[in-house]
Parts: sequence; structure tokens; C-alpha cells
Amino acid sequence: MAADEPDGPKPAGRALSAPRHTRRLTDKILIAFHHACDQGDYEVAEEMLRILEMMIRRRTVAPDANRRKNMESLVAAHERLWLLRHPEKDV
Repeated sequence: MAADEPDGPKPAGRALSAPRHTRRLTDKILIAFHHACDQGDYEVAEEMLRILEMMIRRRTVAPDANRRKNMESLVAAHERLWLLRHPEKDV
């Protein structure tokens, strides 16, 4: 039995359905960005932001109720990466 299949008997006559995903792909990419920042891998973090930005721009074809939230998250992520790459120097 695969790790992602639930335990127990399966209802007769029903095909296995696709697993339900609780997070949007954009959220998962943002999580990967923060993980890369936490690990100090700024090159990967920058690439995650590039992908996230491409996805957010592409969604303008259909109205998206979360567009503002997505843009705010993208701006905050860019700010975090900039601050990590340009730490203030003590004078």
C-alpha cells in the first residue's frame, strides 16, 4: 500500500480519487522560498521568487480574489531577500 493511500477498506465500486490538496501551488512555492532563505540559499530563494512572480502575472487572465494578497506576499518576500543580502552594518 502506498504511503499516501488511506488505511482501511475501500468502498466497493468507487475508483480512487485524486488526493485533495489543501494549499495552492503559489503557497507551496512561497514556503519553499522561505525555507531557502532560512537555509541561506539565496540563489534558490531568488529563483523561487521568479517562478512565483511568473505565476501571479499569468493569473491576470481570470479574475483572482487573492491577487492582492499574492502581490503583498510577493513584495514581502522580495523585501526579505533584499534584507538578507544587504544586512545593516554596525557603525
